[in-house]
Amino acid sequence: MKTSLRPGVLLRNVVVIVLTVIWIIPTYLVVVNAMTPVHSYTGSPVWWPAGFAFFDNVAQGWVAGQFFWPFVNSLIYALVGAGAAVLLASLAAFGLVVMPVKRTKLWFWLIYAGTLLPLQVFALPLYQASVQLGIYDTRTILIIIYIALCIPFAFFVTRNFLITIPSEIGQAAKLDGAGWWRMFVSVFFPLLRPAIVAAFVFQFIYIWNELFFGISLTISPENQPVMAALASLQTQTSALSQPAILATAVVVSLPAILVFLVFQRFFVTGLTSNL
Repeated sequence: MKTSLRPGVLLRNVVVIVLTVIWIIPTYLVVVNAMTPVHSYTGSPVWWPAGFAFFDNVAQGWVAGQFFWPFVNSLIYALVGAGAAVLLASLAAFGLVVMPVKRTKLWFWLIYAGTLLPLQVFALPLYQASVQLGIYDTRTILIIIYIALCIPFAFFVTRNFLITIPSEIGQAAKLDGAGWWRMFVSVFFPLLRPAIVAAFVFQFIYIWNELFFGISLTISPENQPVMAALASLQTQTSALSQPAILATAVVVSLPAILVFLVFQRFFVTGLTSNL
């Protein structure tokens, strides 16, 4: 028996295919040009590599950009910033959803309101404050900022997950004599694992790819994140080949991709449970 696709399903499939092609073409061009040997690169985009020089290009770009410390810094910023933000956000969500707190909507908007303003609004005050406190161009200022920036969205995800958990669970734990801290650690924190992992993955990727504060609040390679170092490498195009820059960009993007792939199951579960 022949089956025909409905117009709506057909249109959806066509849109998905078109969007996939639009996304794949730039990615393909980046990878192909990153593999192109320097002597074969003419300055125009290459659609098919004339050879394979990816690792040579990476070595050239890595040394020129001095990427060791920026790479380590981004690992520190992403792990500490995302981890601390998710922990604080889950505690705040637990307090508003489970504990008897008054004016929960007011507290929700006070925490979440930070995401409603553009980052450029905070640039000058943060710069002036970091200079006065003596923490400009240090890891400390970026860790503080990344934690603060990541808390609102992590709070939104964990709070929305918590409201789907039956209140009887908390009541049963309270009847068993569990205090608020014990209730959070032993009962709700394990239940929150999908939302916590989803928020952590999202914020890890955000911090890893963040550039604005990386270039405005740090200047030394010992403290700059990897994306700031990559942006600095772009100014060396006269002395460095474009394939080397692209190959380095591919390598420094791998940690964020790997984190997403490893925790993809929790990421999807944690986000879809909030819809």
